[in-house]
Amino acid sequence: MITTIISVVAYVVLAPLVGGLLAGLDRIVSARMQGRVGPPLLQPFYDVFKLREKEDITVNNVQDFYVTCFFFFVVVTGAFFFAGGDLLLVIFTLTLASVFLIVAAFSSNSPYSQIGAERELLQMMAYEPMVLLTAIGFYMTEGSFKVKDIISGGAMDFLPLVGVFFGFIFILTLKFRKSPFDLSMSHHAHQELVKGLVTEFSGKTMALIEVAHWYENIFLLGFVFLFFANGTIWGAVIGVVVCLLAYFLEVFIDNNFARMKWQVAINSAWLVALILGVINLFIVYLI
Repeated sequence: MITTIISVVAYVVLAPLVGGLLAGLDRIVSARMQGRVGPPLLQPFYDVFKLREKEDITVNNVQDFYVTCFFFFVVVTGAFFFAGGDLLLVIFTLTLASVFLIVAAFSSNSPYSQIGAERELLQMMAYEPMVLLTAIGFYMTEGSFKVKDIISGGAMDFLPLVGVFFGFIFILTLKFRKSPFDLSMSHHAHQELVKGLVTEFSGKTMALIEVAHWYENIFLLGFVFLFFANGTIWGAVIGVVVCLLAYFLEVFIDNNFARMKWQVAINSAWLVALILGVINLFIVYLI
C-alpha cells in the first residue's frame, strides 16, 4: 500500500515536470531539424504560466467543466496505471477523458473546433483496436491485466510481443498528435493556422489542456516501458531508454511527414493492428 501511494504521488507531482521537459526537448530537436535554434528548454512551462495569467474567456458555461473533467480523468488514468491497476480499466478511463475533451469542443459551436472534434473521434476509432490488442497481449504472456503483475514478471514481454510493440509504436503517432496523423489538432504552428479541436480554448483552460497532455504522454510512455520491465534494474533502465528513443522517433517522424487524410490514418492503423497485432497474438496463442 505504501509503495502504491508513493507511486501515485510521484506520478501526480513528477509527470507534468517530465512531460514539460520532453515538450521542451521536442521543440528544440524540431527546430534543429528545421535549421533553427529553437526556444529554451523551459519554454513550455513559460507558455503555461503565461496562459494562466490571461483573462478567462469562455464560449459557454459548460466548456470549462468538460475540460476540467478531461484533465481529472487523464490524471486518474495515470494514477491507476502507476498504482499497478488493471490495464482495461486504465484504457477505458483514458477513453472517457478523451470523450470529455471532444464534448468540450462540440459545445463551442465553432465550425473549426467541431471539425477537430470529429477528427478526434476518427482518431479514437483508429488507435483503440491496437491499444486493446496491447492489453490482451500482456494478458496472454503474463496471465494478468494488472500492471504490477506485468512489471514483476520474470521475463521481458518485448520478444514474444514484438509485433504488438511495433504496432503500439505506430499508433503513438496518433496519440502524441504527431504528423502525419495530427488530424484533430497540432502542437506546432507549421501545420495549421487554426488549432482544430482547441480553437475556442484560451487562458487557464488551454493551460489545463497542455498540462493534461504532459500527463498523458508520460502515461503512454509507461505502456512502452511495460514491454521491457521484468522486475530487475536492468529491465527498468532498458525500458526508460527505449521510452526516450520512442519519443524522439515520433519527433523525427513529425518533422519529416506532412499531414495525411483521415482515411489513411484509419486504414493504416487498422492494417497495422491486423498484421502486427492479431498475427502476433495468434502466434503467442499457438506457442
